[in-house]
Amino acid sequence: MNFLVIGLSYRTAPVELRERLGFPSEDLAGVLRSITALPKVSEAMILSTCNRVELYAASQDPAASGERLQRFMAQYHGLDEEQLRPHLYIHSGRDAVRHLFRVASSLDSMILGEPQILGQLKQAYGLAEASCTAGPVFNRLLPRAFVAAKRVRSETAIAQHAVSVSYAAVELARKIFGELAGKSCMIVGAGKMCELAARHLAGQQLGEVLVTNRTLARAQDLAEKFGGRAVPFAEFPLYLDQADIVLTSTAAGLLLTRSRLEQIIRRRKNRPMFLIDIAVPRNVDPQANQIDNLYLYDIDDLNGVIETNLRERRKAAKKAEEIIEQEILRFYGWLRSLEAAPMIVALRQQVEEIRRRETEKTLGALQHLDAADRRAVEALTRAIVNKVLHSPLSVLRRAGDDITGEIYLEAVRRLFDLDPAPKTAAAQQTESEDTPKQDIVL
Repeated sequence: MNFLVIGLSYRTAPVELRERLGFPSEDLAGVLRSITALPKVSEAMILSTCNRVELYAASQDPAASGERLQRFMAQYHGLDEEQLRPHLYIHSGRDAVRHLFRVASSLDSMILGEPQILGQLKQAYGLAEASCTAGPVFNRLLPRAFVAAKRVRSETAIAQHAVSVSYAAVELARKIFGELAGKSCMIVGAGKMCELAARHLAGQQLGEVLVTNRTLARAQDLAEKFGGRAVPFAEFPLYLDQADIVLTSTAAGLLLTRSRLEQIIRRRKNRPMFLIDIAVPRNVDPQANQIDNLYLYDIDDLNGVIETNLRERRKAAKKAEEIIEQEILRFYGWLRSLEAAPMIVALRQQVEEIRRRETEKTLGALQHLDAADRRAVEALTRAIVNKVLHSPLSVLRRAGDDITGEIYLEAVRRLFDLDPAPKTAAAQQTESEDTPKQDIVL
């Protein structure tokens, strides 16, 4: 059984095409069952987001299945296959596993280290389980991908540096105040940027949140979302001395001059004040940065912080790639252990059959032996077989953990001319006994 992925992402296709290829959530269960109805496709999962559309499958014939899945994707969305082909990537085997692990760990995301993709992947796997299109391969592979993603986030700094304007503003505020809990905040403007920043700030246990906008109703809507209070736009400067943090993002041009902010700082008795001006054109006079205890950052300052943080995330990504390779080895070790189990059974059966035939032939020529002597001969031949097989079987049992396991398995197959049948109950028992417990419970 092999694993493959076919899809496209922001790297290979424009948004216009990605929009056309998205799978509606209400159709996904039926689509998954249609995929597993394709020849030699036994398992299926769909990951459909704004930045990628990917079909994952387990197949006995990945090359043929890749073509079928490409045709299925084109036909489902009413597209010409040749129009779609240049934008698609197809990975199988180890390359497909590596791709999945990198996607789960957000190493393939537009924003390196973003956390949303892992949740989206878990939802995709959950739907495949609910639709009965996830089987033994997915049920081992997806949990392993989640383990890899968790290790990347906990063992590297890939998610520890802000790479969005709104979150960079919060990170800077935390550096200035040390702790944001209890700090008051004023948001000037009710657009998308302000709302995003407010969402990040909302998790910091702020004190009072004031919101103002030229349209009071919009200010009230935003204030209600975050448990704040709306104030009239014409009067907001009167409230500024109450705000430790001020975020501005309006199209109103210059709103706060240096002289006005000097008055506000005096009213605050020189307590620190942090201003984030992400408006273009700017809402705050840049000369205000010369005022003691006032810290002003504009959009360029924040973009500089973001670029620095992206460089840090790229450094962390190098270690993350090493973790991915470690987890790939673990997964393939498990796959080899699955192959080793039927190989062990087949080898034992072959040698036992030889022992039985030769023992019967020998005992047939020794008619003078009594029952006790015959049992002794049987015991002797079994003991010889067990001792001869002990070492090679021990090596095969460790094949799942040994990077050379594939070589050993292939050597045994050729030396003894074995063709292991699909796993029997005995083989499954061998697998259960030989696979390390930490590789079973994920």
